[in-house]
Amino acid sequence: MKKIVIVSLLAVASIAMALSLLTDKPALDFLESLTPAQRNKTQMPFNDESRMLWHYIPTSMFPRAGIQLDELNPNQKSKLEELLKTFLSEAGYAKTKKIIDLENILLEISGDSVMRNPENYSVAFYGNPEKDSLWAFSFEGHHISLNFTIHNEKVEIAPRFFGANPAKILSGPRKGERTLQKEEDLGFELINSLSAEQREVAIFQQEPFFDIVTGNSAEVEPLSPVGIMYGQLNRNQQLIFLKLLDEYLSTMPAEQAKKRMNNIKDEEINEVRFGWAGATVLGEGHYYRIQGKSFLIEFDNVQNKANHIHTVWRDFDGDFGRDMIREHYKNSDHHKHDL
Repeated sequence: MKKIVIVSLLAVASIAMALSLLTDKPALDFLESLTPAQRNKTQMPFNDESRMLWHYIPTSMFPRAGIQLDELNPNQKSKLEELLKTFLSEAGYAKTKKIIDLENILLEISGDSVMRNPENYSVAFYGNPEKDSLWAFSFEGHHISLNFTIHNEKVEIAPRFFGANPAKILSGPRKGERTLQKEEDLGFELINSLSAEQREVAIFQQEPFFDIVTGNSAEVEPLSPVGIMYGQLNRNQQLIFLKLLDEYLSTMPAEQAKKRMNNIKDEEINEVRFGWAGATVLGEGHYYRIQGKSFLIEFDNVQNKANHIHTVWRDFDGDFGRDMIREHYKNSDHHKHDL
């Protein structure tokens, strides 16, 4: 019996170690590929104030911390790609690349190579994944802000921002291509599946917001509890709701997304609300939010004649790994005197 227990403990330890190596290795591979000058620019102390300064406007309007893609050689870019592929799902990585590629469309339209440049995306590290149990990194630029906090093998990815301009390409060889299509279409499918009585509850104002309400705030509190609750929907409507929620979670690795969905289902699903503002047809300005006790999703498509999408996932307790940081300080002997 004792032997079985020891074997079991070793197996658990091996799995934990494997997860930790999976998390750390691509980060270390990337950092070790940098020159000393590049690494000095890329890597900062964990508590550097830039860790929670984020935005989704072009880099020419809001300079980012860290090192830009145009400062990396092909080998370094390849290692950065592996890093992102490790921390995102295949769908999340594809979405990231598609949004970056829209900068080429905007460059064709505007001719402005300073503002519209697919190389103007930055990666920044906070702490040292080689020796720290708590560290973070971000990948950010126009219409993308991905913020990863790692504590041992646990990972938080919030805030998560994805945007698309144009949401639908209107001309050229890629005419008709839509980015963030599922987030939009499933939202329409849900609002238009509601009865007249349900719509009275779900639609909380006639005019949409010009942008996401929470903007680029470092920390957010729950917004007004508007809209219809999941528990007030019929079975078919609930399935649409879950598909929409899953679309936002699907940017994360599958096991992480599954765990978060299960937690939402177990702890808060019946009180999660879906609220709508604006038009209920494609081509006119519209906005929706999904809010539970632990998270907020915002979707907005109003700008550029309703062809410019902003979406964000916020965790009230987990943005920038706040919950993990508290756990780290609580359990760390080195920091107990700070509590």
